Amino acid sequence: MAKSYHQYCPVACALDLVGERWSLLIVRELLEHRECRYSDLHASLEGCGTNILAARLKQLEAGGVVRRRRLPPPASATVYELTEYGQGLRPVMHQLAHWGARVMGPPRADDLEPGWLAGALQMAFPPTATGARIEFRINDERASLVDGDVEDGAIADPDAVVTGNASGFYGLVVDRDLDGVSIRGNKQAVRDVLATLPAATPVPVG
Repeated sequence: MAKSYHQYCPVACALDLVGERWSLLIVRELLEHRECRYSDLHASLEGCGTNILAARLKQLEAGGVVRRRRLPPPASATVYELTEYGQGLRPVMHQLAHWGARVMGPPRADDLEPGWLAGALQMAFPPTATGARIEFRINDERASLVDGDVEDGAIADPDAVVTGNASGFYGLVVDRDLDGVSIRGNKQAVRDVLATLPAATPVPVG
């Protein structure tokens, strides 16, 4: 049984649904991948035991945030996906990601796993980052922002290509600093999508 704050408060009510440990990370995975098998979620959430994962998914289903769907043959597998109500967490996750990024600092090499760039773009840019096709080449990773959607890999005829390392990418999306990356093509298109990002918050001191 999930714990409740028993308060007539929208923040408390939201935390009743998604405030347990691992719950928002499950939402993060489903926002990035749209649908996941149980085994995919377990592999992505290192440190989350199978009993905890099963309990969190059950709670999210009961709260109307997540649903199960059976794929048709030949897959015949069960996947988890966000409901329309659960998709409403997307702007919340974008804001939370930018708020948290301020205290993370630039990543070290061993912080990054293969495929990290597409997920980072998902968390960084809201669906309102439309109107441009921008390819990102960060270290050995390739991912693209196409009219508000994220695609893994390179694209044909991008408006701009952003090249750099992970530290430069961090400065770009957290501080809107273009000096740490190289931009080929329409630089204004990059500025325009950066303008859709939340305003930077002060870094805590101490």
